Order: sequence, then structure tokens, then C-alpha cells
Amino acid sequence: MNAKALVLWVTLSLGSAHAQAVPLPKFNIKLDETSVSGLSSGGYMAVQFHVAYSSLVKGAGVIAGGPYFCAQDDQNTATSVCSCTGLLGCQPGQAGQMVADLIQITDQRASQGTIDPSGNLSDSRIWLFSGSADSVVPTPIMQALETYYKHYVNAAQIFFKKNIPAEHAMPTDFFGNPCSVKGDPFINNCSFDAAGDLLKWIYGSLNPKNTGALGGKFIEFDQGEFLSSPTSHGMWPTGSVYVPAACQQNAQCRVHVVFHGCKQYPGASFASGPQGKIADTYVKNSGYNQWADTNNIVVLYPQANAMNVGTRLPRSNPSGCWDWWGYDDGAYAQKSGHQMVAVKAMVDRLAGVPPPTTPTPTTPPSSTLFCGAAPNANHVTAARAYSFFFWAYFAKGSNDFLGWSRLTVTTLKEASQGSYQRVASCP
Repeated sequence: MNAKALVLWVTLSLGSAHAQAVPLPKFNIKLDETSVSGLSSGGYMAVQFHVAYSSLVKGAGVIAGGPYFCAQDDQNTATSVCSCTGLLGCQPGQAGQMVADLIQITDQRASQGTIDPSGNLSDSRIWLFSGSADSVVPTPIMQALETYYKHYVNAAQIFFKKNIPAEHAMPTDFFGNPCSVKGDPFINNCSFDAAGDLLKWIYGSLNPKNTGALGGKFIEFDQGEFLSSPTSHGMWPTGSVYVPAACQQNAQCRVHVVFHGCKQYPGASFASGPQGKIADTYVKNSGYNQWADTNNIVVLYPQANAMNVGTRLPRSNPSGCWDWWGYDDGAYAQKSGHQMVAVKAMVDRLAGVPPPTTPTPTTPPSSTLFCGAAPNANHVTAARAYSFFFWAYFAKGSNDFLGWSRLTVTTLKEASQGSYQRVASCP
């Protein structure tokens, strides 16, 4: 087969793989009972979705994630402080040192309206899991998340399990690798039902899970309805939703949003063996559907995708992670972020909420826009700039080059909300 024929064959194959995708249906959904959870990059996505849309989200379950805006728009911080996935070593203990700054950023964004008021978080139910053998997101990073949440949420509403020697994976009681293994599909049988445990913590008493054949159905839907050109923004063409039979028959149901981790998107390949693509492995084997089936919970599985080069150079996302460090979008952790808007629109669709007709302007009066001089490191901490491997600094939004040192003092002016330009001086 020549190269041109091969390209045509791949294109046709991908097209047929998504030919069954349909528009996401609507059901009888109680929106104020919406909750989220996620693993790894999905854990970070669950946190930022919860914080940004705290008026909507009742509770969050986080496996191997970290505090809101931990990466601070910096790929190196993401891989060396907020996870141990980079090439320059790992300092997970530094995550805890950043919590005070992250709280300040959260409150600032809430006051500007780019995320919901942080006071909404006080009623949340939070479930946290850190495997004591996790080498990718070690426990100190999850402890930083616990500290972050305790600023907003009463400690009695937070559950933190950290005594199972699990590697970096979704823990289940029925499927996956041995608990101590790190490898695809990053689901481990640890004789522990994380999905059920977190759902019971968030929602309270639940009916026993279905241990037989599921009674509901899986629907593959078009994510392009909610984000134009999803593959250009780190999202797969389609997503999945599990709908229990009762919810199909107009019973009032709740929505739980599940964010998978890196290397778990449908197009990811198993590293070894004859298994082929990950496909729907996470959707069908992470443990949520059995509980959803007997408790009228619609489970939404939005799907991320790999990007060899992100839209914000020099960023990339080769592992199909959710955007929690800014590879696609400077507003990735705010309500206006591309992926955030898309998932929120999916939840609204499930509940039959019509899309907004006209975007609400969010640019504050010019008197509240920032202008000032500070070391580059301070600009990064305040989310006005980002660095690339510590030695190149850029203004957020404009990508203006700020120099090679974290100590260099530069002056930035906020041209519009969240977008900064380098200037000689402030008025």
C-alpha cells in the first residue's frame, strides 16, 4: 500500500469509527446534584472544574491530583512540582509551599468573575485518594490539595484515603493490573472500589451497586457540538455517557462527570501486547457505571486527546492529558477556558439547559486592570506570565518575551482580562 492510499485508509477508518456518534441527549436532571471526579490530569481537571463552577458542582473526588492552578501556566512546574513527569527532577514538597499563593489567585479570580465565588465551596463534599506507592503524583502533592480545600471547606466534609500501596492508577475491586503496577491502562485492581467510595461520600447513602449485567446504555456523542474543532484543543472527536434505564424513562437523575487521566483517551495505544487502542477501556472498567445503574446517576465521560504541538507554543500534549498547565488556552482553569466551556455545555445539554445566546463581557473596568513591575518569578506566581524550563519567560496572553532570568524585573500591563503585554512603564 503506497503512502497516499495509507492516508486515505486511515482517514476512512477514523471516520467510520465515529460514524455512530449522535447529538448528546437531554434527560430529567437535577443540576444542583452535579459532581465530578478524575484521575491524574483528570484529577486536576476535576478540581479546576469544581472551583470554577462551584455554584454548580456539589462535590469532587480526586485521585492523584493537586491544588487548583498548581502549574501556574508553567509546563516545568507542572512536571517537577505538581507531578513527577519531567526531566529536571521532582520536588513534590514545594506544592504545599504554593498553596497560599494559589488561594490568593483563586480569590482574585472569584472577585473578577472569571470563576464562581469561592464561598460556594463551603458546602462541597471532597473525597481524596493518594496511593502510598504513587510515583507520578506523590502524596505530598495530594496533601497540598487537602490544605487548599481546607481553606474553603470544613474538615469534616473532606475524606482523604492514603493507606493503600497503590501506584498511579484508578483503583478498583474488579479490573486492572496488580495494585503496585504503573502501566496502561492505568486501572489497578487494589481490592478497593474508589468509584463507589467517592460517590457514597459525595451523595451519602446509595443503593448497592449492580453486580450483574448493566441495565442502562452507553451513548457515544459528538463533542464537536460543544467545542469547534475539538482535536485542535486537546479533545477527542467524541465523548461517552452512561445512562441508566430509569433515567431513559424520565426518572429524575443526577450527573457525575468523570475525567480520565493521561494516556487513557480512546486513541491511546497500549504500550505493549496485542490489545491495540485504549478505546472505551476507562469508560467501561473504572467502576462508576455499576453504581450509577442502581442510583439514577448519569455518568458523563468527556474525552481528551493528544496534541503534538499545543496552540500556545512552546507547549505540547503528547499523552492526551486534560489542559491543567496551559498547553491550549491561557484561561484553561477559568470558566472561559475552551475545555471548561465545552464540558459545562455538555452538563447543561444533559439537563436541557439552552446554550447562552450572547457571551457576557468579563473585561473589568480599566481601573482594575493590572500594570506594574515585578521579578519574572513573581509575575509567574500571579499568573501574569509563564516560564519554559525555568530559563525563558513570557507574558501570558501576548507571549511577549520577558528575558532569561526569574529575577529580571519587567513591567507588564493587562491589556484585557488575563492578557498581559510588556511595556516600558506604567501610566
